[in-house]
Amino acid sequence: MIEIVGLGPGSVDSLTLGAVNVLKNSEGVYLRTEKHPTVNYLRELGINFQAYDNVYEKKEKFEDVYKCIAEDLIQREKELKKIVYAVPGHPLVSEKSVTLLLKLCKQKSIDTEIIPSVSFIDAIIERLGIDAGDGLKIVDAFDIKNQVMDKRTNTIITQVYDKFIASQVKLALMEYYGDDTEIYFVRSAGVKDSENIRKMKLYELDRQKDIDYLTSIYIPKNLEITYDLKDLLDIMKKLRSDTGCPWDREQDHYSLKKYLIEESYEVLEAVDAQNDANLVEELGDVLFQIVFHCQIGQEEGFFNIRDVINTVCHKMIERHPHVFGTVKIDGTQQVLENWNIIKKKEQGLKTYTDELRHVAKTLPALMRASKVQKKAAVVGFDWDKVECALNKVLEEYYEVKNVYKSEERVKIVEEIGDLIFACVNVARFLDIDPEFALNYTIEKFIKRFAYIEKNAVDQGLDVMNMTLDEMNRLWEEAKRK
Repeated sequence: MIEIVGLGPGSVDSLTLGAVNVLKNSEGVYLRTEKHPTVNYLRELGINFQAYDNVYEKKEKFEDVYKCIAEDLIQREKELKKIVYAVPGHPLVSEKSVTLLLKLCKQKSIDTEIIPSVSFIDAIIERLGIDAGDGLKIVDAFDIKNQVMDKRTNTIITQVYDKFIASQVKLALMEYYGDDTEIYFVRSAGVKDSENIRKMKLYELDRQKDIDYLTSIYIPKNLEITYDLKDLLDIMKKLRSDTGCPWDREQDHYSLKKYLIEESYEVLEAVDAQNDANLVEELGDVLFQIVFHCQIGQEEGFFNIRDVINTVCHKMIERHPHVFGTVKIDGTQQVLENWNIIKKKEQGLKTYTDELRHVAKTLPALMRASKVQKKAAVVGFDWDKVECALNKVLEEYYEVKNVYKSEERVKIVEEIGDLIFACVNVARFLDIDPEFALNYTIEKFIKRFAYIEKNAVDQGLDVMNMTLDEMNRLWEEAKRK
């Protein structure tokens, strides 16, 4: 039997009579730490105890400390049959050692009893006048990286033991809140003569000199503090409502197709320009398109954004068994091979032709051609060397030359397509992205044409009235420069 006792937030007045009686009438009393204001009072009552403070010095991680304490308590119970474990505050509020202990006791069929007490959370609520009914989230500082912050609820960060932990908490909070968000620094809440509660900016948190084991942080609910995904979903819902925007209400999945493509290309432009500010804006535009489609899906009753997130999470976990499973891999190439095997299984692709057909028809033609060629090459349907691919370009060139003067429009289209497809093959052999190469040439053409036009204007000429020879002369100058 293990009785788990709460020592309250620190004030002797917060100790319950039940807790005191259990401590006084027990032989085996163990404290997680002596560093608590009520411990001197326990000594005055003549209560003998052992503390686990020495474990903190032996272990590098707090997780290992709590595990060590819980395992030792199980052994003590085995020897003494009945012991008491006392912890600061309430046993079930931000006490990882108690969580681990209860789990072990359940596994080993050891009886436990919780002797509750006033929690330091109660003291913080009372001192700051927090309405817990308005929403209250309690986060352990050691688990903050696994938590999702929410401006819509009051938040208390517990166990901010020292400046190092305070720095980690600050950095984690800054990923959601602004640097100058107002927070409350709370030390020794409910402990007379040592309590200190003060307001400060978030960026000042780890600069405080009085941070210790009785420190917590309080962040008030504030809907205006930042925008998050829920705000974007609410904005989209409003735009599609009866009181929203007529244009947005008229859109459907098909009418929005072109906008998703346009916004995606603008993201690529921002990447090529290495403009982070512009990239943020353009990624936001793409995200808005995704949310737009999700809102329509929700209105039609087929899917919502949670379905989209759930699906992609499942997909990423399934396709990364070397990260989320036990599969061992040796380099990037094996990752890609496993990815394709899993993808084929998911999509029910049974033949290599199925794979070729599965390449999206809506992709830009050069990109689609390259993907199809790569998939065909997997089974060996490919040229042996780039010279063969170059010869194919010449062959297709002469076939275009033989038909371009005819009236067989369909045949001309076919041969032009063959020529371009052959050029893509050469690019693939040389590990050149054909989309990039063609866009590079387009930009080069525009720059040279701009040179022609500028020099024509400088010479008092109108481009519309220039001869081809005159323009070619300037073109050659542009090439040289």
